[in-house]
Amino acid sequence: MTKVFMGLSGGVDSAVSAALFKEQGLDVTGVFIKIWQPEFIECTWREDRLDAMRAAATLGIPFREVDFSAEYKKEVVDTMVAEYARGITPNPDVACNRAIKFGHFMKWARENGADFIATGHYARLRPDSAKATTGKQGYGGQARIDLLRGADKNKDQSYFLYQLTEDDLTHTLFPIGDMTKQQVRSLAKKFGLSNAEKPDSQGICFLGDVSMEEFLGRFITLERGAVLDMAGKKMGEHRGAALYTAGQRHGFTVRSVQRSGGEHYVVSVDTRANTITVSHNRLDAARKELTVERMHWIHPQTLPLEAEAQARYRETPVPVRVEDAKGRIRVAFSEPHLVSAGQSLVLYQGELCLGGGIIC
Repeated sequence: MTKVFMGLSGGVDSAVSAALFKEQGLDVTGVFIKIWQPEFIECTWREDRLDAMRAAATLGIPFREVDFSAEYKKEVVDTMVAEYARGITPNPDVACNRAIKFGHFMKWARENGADFIATGHYARLRPDSAKATTGKQGYGGQARIDLLRGADKNKDQSYFLYQLTEDDLTHTLFPIGDMTKQQVRSLAKKFGLSNAEKPDSQGICFLGDVSMEEFLGRFITLERGAVLDMAGKKMGEHRGAALYTAGQRHGFTVRSVQRSGGEHYVVSVDTRANTITVSHNRLDAARKELTVERMHWIHPQTLPLEAEAQARYRETPVPVRVEDAKGRIRVAFSEPHLVSAGQSLVLYQGELCLGGGIIC
């Protein structure tokens, strides 16, 4: 019998995923993954763990807990804080998936006898039998597995999964990837799950209701500094350069005499000088091309290639040309596009996720 370790977060998506496995007759174990939460933030993980335990009890499946708090603090949180301090905007959800769920959890699960791990992500896996040359056949066992967008366009989470490897995909299942959120909640009621109406989590999981400013202020020095115009002239004040990212239009002040042109947008951030530069024109923060570092292809690609790119979660994909520039990956947009250094640029061809990298 296929053995699946299902990551139970306490939410409805993972609970329904576990229920579907149970219904299919798989040997499924619910696993709650404990991550780090700062002492100065009201803890939510105990409530989430209780919801996960309730789901496992309702479904009659084994429940286990694994603690990756130290790994999460070191590999996700510390890295995130260091990047903010350098004036770039990281994506901790991408880092969590790579380091924790499909890193430490995957390793632990396979060492404990799991054939697959599973999560409640809205993404799909497609066996490409035409390109499968080796590997066992059967439930998710083809040699090549493609990562596709989730069927629910409003919930698609493939953006956060672009760093997964071919081996990761071969040992992973996304049971609700073909469903909409509404369908998932309906199934939760059918299965009698107590979290059927539990609200979706918002923002970065370990922050809760605490603002990024309050959180970062515990780890790095945030001092007020100058807001500069495009000529380098001081025109206002901000609360700490590390708090800002390209395209942002709030959280700083400008002198009223210079407000006549409408809103101002952050064009660049200099944490060493503790300044931000702003402009009336939002496109001053946009770029026609960029370089990507730490590029990861889910499957090898031949360059140059035409694709669509997302520089932020939920934004509309835009056409790009991807080229090899002397060992570095260069991406050219068809029109100037607003991007932020440190964010992930994820590449697609239709529903197929090709991979991605970090915007320099």
